[in-house]
Amino acid sequence: MSLRRFRIAFSFAGEKRDFVEKVADILANRFSEAVILYDKFYEAKFARSDLGILLPEFYHKESDLVVLVICKDYDGKEWCGLEWTAIHALIKERKVQDVMLCRFDHALIKGLYSTAGFVELDRKTSEEAAKLILERLADNEGHPKDHYTKPATTTAPILKTSIQHNLPTIQPFFGREDELKKIAEALDPENRGWGALIDGPGGMGKTSLAVRAAYGASPDHFKRIAFVSLKSRELDDDGVRDLSGFLISGLAELLNELARELGQADIAKATEDQRPRLLLDALRDTQTLLVLDNLESLTKPERGVLFTFVKKLPQGCKAILTARGRIGSGAEELILEKISQEAALATLAELANHNPHLAKTSEAERLVLYTQTGGKPLLLRWTAGQIGRGHCLTFTDALHFLRSCPEGNDPLEFIFGDLVQDFRAEETRALCALTYFTLPAKVEHVAEIAECAIEETDRALRSLSVRSLAVPNDESRTFTLVPLVADFLRKNKPEVIAETGDRLENRAYALVVENGYENFERFPVLDAAWPTVAAALPRFLAGPNDRLQTVCDALGNFLDFTGSWDEWFALSRDAEGRAVVAKDFLNAGWRACHVGFVHHLRGQSAEVHASADRAEAHWREAKTGARERATAIYLRGRGYYLAKDYVAAIKIFREAVELWRSLGRESEDVANGLNGLANAEMDSGDLAAAERDYREALRIAGAVDYREGVAFMTGNLAALALSRKDWPGAESLAREALSLTEKISRQELIAHDCYTLASALARQGRKAEALPHARRAVEICTRLGLPDFAAARAVLQECES
Repeated sequence: MSLRRFRIAFSFAGEKRDFVEKVADILANRFSEAVILYDKFYEAKFARSDLGILLPEFYHKESDLVVLVICKDYDGKEWCGLEWTAIHALIKERKVQDVMLCRFDHALIKGLYSTAGFVELDRKTSEEAAKLILERLADNEGHPKDHYTKPATTTAPILKTSIQHNLPTIQPFFGREDELKKIAEALDPENRGWGALIDGPGGMGKTSLAVRAAYGASPDHFKRIAFVSLKSRELDDDGVRDLSGFLISGLAELLNELARELGQADIAKATEDQRPRLLLDALRDTQTLLVLDNLESLTKPERGVLFTFVKKLPQGCKAILTARGRIGSGAEELILEKISQEAALATLAELANHNPHLAKTSEAERLVLYTQTGGKPLLLRWTAGQIGRGHCLTFTDALHFLRSCPEGNDPLEFIFGDLVQDFRAEETRALCALTYFTLPAKVEHVAEIAECAIEETDRALRSLSVRSLAVPNDESRTFTLVPLVADFLRKNKPEVIAETGDRLENRAYALVVENGYENFERFPVLDAAWPTVAAALPRFLAGPNDRLQTVCDALGNFLDFTGSWDEWFALSRDAEGRAVVAKDFLNAGWRACHVGFVHHLRGQSAEVHASADRAEAHWREAKTGARERATAIYLRGRGYYLAKDYVAAIKIFREAVELWRSLGRESEDVANGLNGLANAEMDSGDLAAAERDYREALRIAGAVDYREGVAFMTGNLAALALSRKDWPGAESLAREALSLTEKISRQELIAHDCYTLASALARQGRKAEALPHARRAVEICTRLGLPDFAAARAVLQECES
């Protein structure tokens, strides 16, 4: 067992976040989330090397295997550069086996040759990458290569009992140990109840659990087991099979069949109201266990009669009932939810013993299947059974087939069909609303889109959770939907889905327009409603281009200021593509600029240049004027600035400022251009020119009531004072800037101002006063992945020392 804190630690650049996150999730399922270091930079400790360089200790001492995922310019990013320093130190210490080198686009990194033994990731899926990592870890630990990737082989125990019975054979059974224990306790003669009721949605394994429990019943307690089922259909690998020719229909036939099983066929000749009493007489002193299956098909009055019957069972007799809903009380009630991950893997391993195609699948693939099927044993078995049949060679093929099954062979209809018919209107609306939410949704979010009262929606969601249709999170404060339930609803409730989608889109549009743009004080409203807005984004992207571009304009500042850069990037990128298709080249240019600005925030100079090129090309197509041309030039200047080519940056920024000034001497654009120019001048060492241009930019921002500009230009003047070692001046300006920035809630500027203020205070010997500001700067830099992290961390360590 590893004594280190992390089994596997990743180092990667922001643009590969999505890929690495998927790999990390697969590995977390295999081990645990706590021992996979992905995007937890802030949790790690730091060690100071002999050279005085800050090294992340989790790379140096705390990880069994470091997985380096490099892409173009990886080591040029400040955060990644810090990580690479530690990782390269491991390699130089001849601990090469502790580092797994991976890359995209054949990228290179300083300190390594191109022949260093990289794993090429360009055409690999996240599952394939996870498999290679697990093989490397196994090899490092001296295990066989497939130690972590070879699915376990499992043989289910053969069920048998010495009790006389007519129980059906069941498929291999795994898990449910707690439920079996509760049923055994309910069947104990010392228990005064009549037995156990197993309820839950279709496909959850109620019949299998009842039969398995009956096979496990003690011969000391029972001398006979009588099984009777009202099941009208069953699902096998070929689809839904009709059992109507063998169906026992209604309560009368159920009692008749039970009489035949007990050798009392004459009871069927009595009047219906006499049969329950005659059966109770026949059961006396027989020590019989009744297993009555699929009772949901009985009418409500029939259920009442049956419930009265089992409550009056003579001493020594017990019953196990199964139904898709509760039919009475006085028994141990077991509401079946999804099977455990371990039981699912054991089930698939046993099935793989008889299916060579299934045997070739990895554990990572099987865990994906478990998630997609919502842990429903019947769906899990059915989907696995498709592997190797027809065109289904992978789980992806089988899941696609499952979602597009023809009528008469639809497992989703078999499992969910009758449930949907029984839904209350509030439950249907709540489920249909959940199909749109990509993030866990609070009850109030669902209620608003479903047009139901919050209390009613809460009851509906909790009821749906009991039936394993909705998945509660955070102690039932938020909910998500089982993926295949969403597929079923889209197919079977299209009218409700469409109405719900229209409400969602209209509500989200109103939220965005009313609370976005420069309404900084209303950003908390958007933040609280973000799951609703995020759920509507796919509809905006698929809808009219004009409305989509309005949403982008309204959300830009909110996504920027709150540090939601991944969302801003994805929305702007996709909206750029939509605008091009619609030949809306004006908006396509602005979306390209916003993509470029996210790259700028992440410190990616080459990507900034590429975005500027696209924006310029779009605007050339649109035949726009000087403002757009200047904006593309300014963005290119940002790229030069990130690359530390300050001469080129100063030249480009001046060109942009002159173009903007040709449209008006004082504007937000001119203020921004002068601010960018001053940044380049300060970093080039020309502090006098920087102060001149900062102050002119600040004057213009004030004159045109540009609140955001006043805030960040004041913060830049504070940074300039810090460069001049004017500690009191830097402190005063940083406090003023922080107050202004907090009013507009722009997170990266708050981090910048906190860093400047902490630095100024520390230089004046006021470390205790500086400490909370340094901590806040590090927290924001960590959360947003800012390139300034190392500098902020250094100030924090200085304050803590």
